[in-house]
Amino acid sequence: MNWRMRQKVRQTVQYGFAHAVLIAGAVLFSMPFLWLITTSFKGPNEIFAVPFRWLPEVGQSWPVDWSKAFQNFRSAQEFIPFWLWIRNTFYVTALDVFFNVMMSSIVAYGFSRVRWRGRDIVFILLLATLMLPAQVTMIPTFLIFNQLGWYNTLTPLWVGALFGNAFSIFLLRQFMMTIPMELEDAAKIDGCGHFRIYRTIVLPLIKPALAVVAVQTFQGAWNNFLGPYIYVNTKDKMTIALGLQWFKSEHLAMYGEMMATSLVMTLPIIFIFFFCQRYMIQGISLTGIKA
Repeated sequence: MNWRMRQKVRQTVQYGFAHAVLIAGAVLFSMPFLWLITTSFKGPNEIFAVPFRWLPEVGQSWPVDWSKAFQNFRSAQEFIPFWLWIRNTFYVTALDVFFNVMMSSIVAYGFSRVRWRGRDIVFILLLATLMLPAQVTMIPTFLIFNQLGWYNTLTPLWVGALFGNAFSIFLLRQFMMTIPMELEDAAKIDGCGHFRIYRTIVLPLIKPALAVVAVQTFQGAWNNFLGPYIYVNTKDKMTIALGLQWFKSEHLAMYGEMMATSLVMTLPIIFIFFFCQRYMIQGISLTGIKA
């Protein structure tokens, strides 16, 4: 066996071992989610059955009795305004994602493509806000929103996105700095202003970074529990994260219904992640690389 053949065999063994470790880790870390899925379709007596069974009883017979399979989902809707909470969550999340992506990209354009005095100092001050714990500004922010009459409304949960996000601005700025200045200079010669350059040149070129910001914002807004817990005190204004906590405290023994609602809450995040996974990886890998 020559040297090239031995090198090829060694690489094959290394790749095979690495893939085996990754597959084993993926199976191990996906087991809680698989348990969540199967428990959503189990009856009360099956959840804590001994010995443990992965598949629910309804899934072991054919044809499947779908009316019985989705009993936990229907039962949960009888005790909680589930779809109202989903609508509130989608409303807050959509506004949060839209305004955060739009405003953060505009501010990042000002820090990366527009030359003005004190730009770097202001950018450093912006980054310094990342070191402030959320607990420091929690009480002043609550007092401001309360004085504005926004307590027990959904407005405080998304209005902060109108001012952008420090980390999102930093990420988009680093990505915008990879765009060659020659494109901007050519556009200025053709008579384009900053807004047209931002809209027609910069935005199409930073789609991967925008996808990263959008997915991270979506995940944070969708799973936000502390914000609704502070500003919402009635059931009709709750989001799904706060509503599930309320459901757990009020109906502690309804594990099947709780798993069913948790599954419905988790699915949008999974779909969004896999749909935007390619753009996220590209955005993170290219951020900060100079052209």
